[in-house]
Amino acid sequence: MQPKVTTPAIKGIFISLILIVLSMAIYFAGQSQNKAIQWIQSALFGIGIIWACISFSKQMNGNITFGNAFAHGFKTSAATTAILLAYLFLFLKFIAPSFIDQTLEISRQQMEAQGKLTSDQIDQALTMTKKFFVPFAIGGGLIMYALLGAIFSLIGAAIAKKNPNPEIA
Repeated sequence: MQPKVTTPAIKGIFISLILIVLSMAIYFAGQSQNKAIQWIQSALFGIGIIWACISFSKQMNGNITFGNAFAHGFKTSAATTAILLAYLFLFLKFIAPSFIDQTLEISRQQMEAQGKLTSDQIDQALTMTKKFFVPFAIGGGLIMYALLGAIFSLIGAAIAKKNPNPEIA
């Protein structure tokens, strides 16, 4: 009899819902630019992926290899990433389109404080940034979550109990 295993997609939905709720709470609390909180979100993503690997091992009674655990973790991170990037698009386009302007205003203040660019150069840079903000945010998120997903899947696969039994498989 085959063990009942929760799919990576279901685990990805669970992890992403937690991160989306946290993201909304952070936004409405006015802490979107807080770097420490952004690290907390990344840590929760990592904890979720590691949990997915360990949970998979338990559901399979340890009858997995390192590669099985890594693949399960990475699939979970891919599902989570897809949902989070869809949420990011909806957030930037429909939920809080003013977030882009707030972020650009903070960037303007930082550029002015550095004093390296003229006002016209800053305006030109921010106009271009605003034009491509959403694609860059989604592309950056994709790269970041893929990299973090691989790292945390490796950690989860290393931690997960592995006792492959070829006779059972």
